[in-house]
Amino acid sequence: MNVVHLDARQLRTLAHPLRMRLLGSLRADGPATATMLARHLDTNTGATSYHLRQLAEVGLVGEDTDRAAGRERWWRAMHEVSSWRPEDFDDDPDASAASEWIEAQALRYLTEQAERWRAERHTFDAAWQQAVNFGDRLLRLGPARLRALNDELNELLERYEREPETADDAEQVYLAYAAFPRRAGW
Repeated sequence: MNVVHLDARQLRTLAHPLRMRLLGSLRADGPATATMLARHLDTNTGATSYHLRQLAEVGLVGEDTDRAAGRERWWRAMHEVSSWRPEDFDDDPDASAASEWIEAQALRYLTEQAERWRAERHTFDAAWQQAVNFGDRLLRLGPARLRALNDELNELLERYEREPETADDAEQVYLAYAAFPRRAGW
C-alpha cells in the first residue's frame, strides 16, 4: 500500500472541501480528467482544474501521462492513503487547524456514507445485506494496547488490500473504524 505521511504544507492544501473530494474520487474511482471529475462532483471544470493543480503542487495528485490524449489532461492520486499525527503540528497553528478540520470532515463523511447505505440497502441483494455489520465495543485498554490494537487492525487491512477479491460479485467496500477513549457520561 502506498502511504504518504503528510507534511504541514500538504495538510494545509488538503484542508479544502473540493480538494478532499477530488483526492477521494481519484483514489476510489481511479484516474480522471478535470471535466469528468467536475461532472461527478457536481462542480465546474475551472474550479476542478485549479484545485487539481493545487493538489499536484504538493504531490498529492499528478498527471497520468499514459492516458493523455491531445490537450486532455488525466489526473491520478499519487498515494492510496494519507496519514499524519496531529501532534506533529502542535507548533504550527495553521496546520493544526487544518488537521482538526480534515478529521471533522472525515467523520462527517463516514456518517454520510453509513446513512447512504441505510437508505439504499434494500437495493442490494440479501447476501450483501447480511454481510454488512454495524456495531461497537467497549474495551478496557491503556494507550499502549490501543496502539497495538490499531497496528494489528492496520496489518489485517493491508493483507486484504494486498490480496484483492476476485469473485464476480466483489464491490468496493467502505470500511471505517475509530478507537478512542470514552469519558463517563458520553
